[in-house]
Amino acid sequence: MPELNARRHRFAALNAQVLDISVDSITSHIAWQKKDIGIVEVPLCSDFFPHGEVTTKFGILREGTPVPGIPERAAFIVDKAGRIAFAKVYPLDQMPNIEELLREVERLEAAESGAA
Repeated sequence: MPELNARRHRFAALNAQVLDISVDSITSHIAWQKKDIGIVEVPLCSDFFPHGEVTTKFGILREGTPVPGIPERAAFIVDKAGRIAFAKVYPLDQMPNIEELLREVERLEAAESGAA
C-alpha cells in the first residue's frame, strides 16, 4: 500500500484511478494507517458488510486454508468501458508489482488512444 500510494501520481498521469479494497472495517483501516503505515491518499474501500460482497464478485475471497474469509492479494485494471482488462493474483506474502501495473495501464491507455 505505501508503494502504491507513493506512485499514485504516475497512475493519475495515465488517467487511471487507483483504489484499494479490503474486507476490514473502515475503523480498522484508520487504525492500521495511524499505527502502521501512515495516512495514505489512495482510497481504501471497505468490503466489510456484507462481508466480502465485492471480493466474492471478483472471485478472490478465500474460502479455504490458510486464512479463510480474506481476499487473495490481487490487482485488477478496469478499462473505460468497465471491462476487466488485466487481472493477476499474487501470493499472500507478495505485494503487487507496481511497475507491472503501470506498464499494463500504459499499454491500455495507448490502445484506447489509438482506437479513438
